[in-house]
Amino acid sequence: MTVVPGLRSGTVNLICDRCGDSVEAVPAVLPEPEVVWTVLNEYGWEGSPFAVGPHRCAGCTVASLVAPPPDVDGPTAPSAGARTWRVDVEELPEAVVLTPSGDIDVLVADVLREALAAALTGDRDVVLDLHRVGMLDSTALGLLVRAHREARQQGRSFCLVAPSRFVLTVLHTMRLASVFLVFDHRPQALACLAADRPGLSRPAR
Repeated sequence: MTVVPGLRSGTVNLICDRCGDSVEAVPAVLPEPEVVWTVLNEYGWEGSPFAVGPHRCAGCTVASLVAPPPDVDGPTAPSAGARTWRVDVEELPEAVVLTPSGDIDVLVADVLREALAAALTGDRDVVLDLHRVGMLDSTALGLLVRAHREARQQGRSFCLVAPSRFVLTVLHTMRLASVFLVFDHRPQALACLAADRPGLSRPAR
């Protein structure tokens, strides 16, 4: 537990998993004891939407963001363990398919934001394939909500494929499970989108 009840009633202690610093917070909204997304946002922290970390204080988040990126080509970003994080893009007749290469947090959010923005400028539906993503943080969740809203405003679909149990739990806890179209496998998503768009052929299952 890296967000624990505070000594005073109605407070919680935020504990940074990077530097160990802590702060006693008074959350304006805390829908469930295990869900701390709202209080993290209030205090400028980043990390897991759940009480169990990892979480980063505002200072450690800023320090991570100013670190120099590696010299690589393409839509990539530095991430934990000095590994390269990227979003693979496939432009298919049914949709634009985006596949992040790993977990999504504030350190890589800009790469996903750019990929989503580019996909939403076209005229096709957008599929976010999450089969390589184990977890996401509040910043990433905000990107998904924004992408869904923009796609809906444009009369298109935005769907999620193969979300992990963690991602599904976050969506359910934040009451977003009914907002997104969710599919177990990419062929299911593409078949559904093709069926809803006249003139598109169904992909092979």
